[in-house]
Amino acid sequence: MFQIIGIVMLFAMVFGSFLLHGGKMATILYSLPYELMAIFGAGIAAFLISNSLPVIKATLGGLGKCFAGPKWKKQDYKDLLSLLFQLTKTMKSKGVIALESHIEKPAESAIFQKYPKVLKDHFATDFICDTLRMMTMNLEDPHQIEDAMEKQLEKHHHEALAPAHALQTLADGLPALGIVAAVLGIIKTMGSITEPPEVLGGMIGGALVGTFLGVFLAYGLVGPFASRLNAIVEEEGAYYKIIQSVLVAHLHGNAAQISVEIGRGDIPSTAQPSFTEMEDALAAAPMDA
Repeated sequence: MFQIIGIVMLFAMVFGSFLLHGGKMATILYSLPYELMAIFGAGIAAFLISNSLPVIKATLGGLGKCFAGPKWKKQDYKDLLSLLFQLTKTMKSKGVIALESHIEKPAESAIFQKYPKVLKDHFATDFICDTLRMMTMNLEDPHQIEDAMEKQLEKHHHEALAPAHALQTLADGLPALGIVAAVLGIIKTMGSITEPPEVLGGMIGGALVGTFLGVFLAYGLVGPFASRLNAIVEEEGAYYKIIQSVLVAHLHGNAAQISVEIGRGDIPSTAQPSFTEMEDALAAAPMDA
């Protein structure tokens, strides 16, 4: 919502001030298709050259995410903590044998099936199951498991940030491509140096549209989208960090309730449930094993 308002304000403020100052849109509109072809077309070409197919697809999906916002809401964090509570509680009270069926086939697990959104996220499900599997294999050194989890999180986070980095690289290159388009316009103008001043003025104005568009697209649209996507990925990364916090706390011998409370502290403030809300959610979650 705010992104759409921002885009409308961007165009209204920039072109509105130009018109109020006596500027004429005819010169911009005449040159716009050619300059966009040179600048944005070349930018897209450079984007395709510098990125792999998975990053290109993820970037297109990321543009939609810029408008939709982070996919994890307060209820999703409560569901994740409730799931981790039930898994760690089962492991503590009934032993690793009771847990094995849940982590070997999570899609068939009565515990996991109660939280379909967690189950749908393959990385979250694999991350939970792989870590618990290490615990059942008597790898009980908390530091070793924490290091292994940290490496998985770093790899996942690095891959998730690739679309934002790709957009930022595109934004960084657009002003330079704008200069390229402007130089081409000047070359064209110099080839018509015998034309009357009013004709040359229009041609020079058209050439400068290239510089304007490069800076406008970079700092008004593509750059802000890259920043927005980066912020969303950072916020969504907290979801997986919570898994690490809860399971490491459990490995240190804390009760399931304490481990969950440690994980609750890692939830972003805008989506963090209160202590009472989390207590109610845990109380409402039946123990199935």
